[in-house]
Amino acid sequence: MNEINTVLQEKLGILEKWFVQRKGSIVAFSGGIDSTLVLFLARKFQGKDSAIGVISNSESLKNKDFILAQSFCAEFDIQLRVIKTEELADERYNQNPINRCFFCKDHLFHDLQELKKEYPGFDVLSGTNFDDLGDYRPGIDAAQKNEVLSPLVECKITKAQVREIAQHFNLPNWNKPASPCLSSRIPYNQNVTTEKLKQIEAAEEILNSYGFEDVRVRHFGTFARIEVQEKDLDKLLAIKDQVYIEIKKLGFARVEIDEEGLVSGKLNRAIKH
Repeated sequence: MNEINTVLQEKLGILEKWFVQRKGSIVAFSGGIDSTLVLFLARKFQGKDSAIGVISNSESLKNKDFILAQSFCAEFDIQLRVIKTEELADERYNQNPINRCFFCKDHLFHDLQELKKEYPGFDVLSGTNFDDLGDYRPGIDAAQKNEVLSPLVECKITKAQVREIAQHFNLPNWNKPASPCLSSRIPYNQNVTTEKLKQIEAAEEILNSYGFEDVRVRHFGTFARIEVQEKDLDKLLAIKDQVYIEIKKLGFARVEIDEEGLVSGKLNRAIKH
């Protein structure tokens, strides 16, 4: 276990107090670092029988993230329930409006509230952190609608502090790059389909195979635009011809590199315009 500073020790104490005064938790688990920490702390402070992780193995979740989530729960002896939300069958979601995320989370949180019938008195929790309040996150509205609690928000835990606490407990994904749902690679008002999501996932796996860990492949219908971290641009440009060939085989007529580099939530710029 790694040492943490006084500020984080105090934050951890606040989190412990938050969890122990509650009967149990049903955690919306995605495999990302935020929900991983919430689930880990629920297991640590409330006990195995009182901490239930729930992951939706839907089309918008990367398969490797699903596998990592299962592995994490096995390693830390955490109960995991696997469900299948049906957001792609909802026109309000697959038409991809700017509040698409609301409908996805609304489906998920509704299903988790139904699970409370099996675990009376348990709270439904999300991994929303304190920094998320400053970003465009329609899912937060869905959480409020479905009475979902956010311990990281209530205890004012920032993204950087999430990673530091996770590192303190040697959680395997403490420094894992953010991995938003695959639908976030499709521009607003362009339909979300299973075919597109599979193309995006396969294209990003190709980039991963070349050693690019933090990537996005934006899907613009007939063409794909690749984002990697700015520091990795020269490496990508050096092998772009081979990368283009492989990604085109997935069904894209054209592939290009975004020379601005990776910017999380880049497609949200369209909302401001």
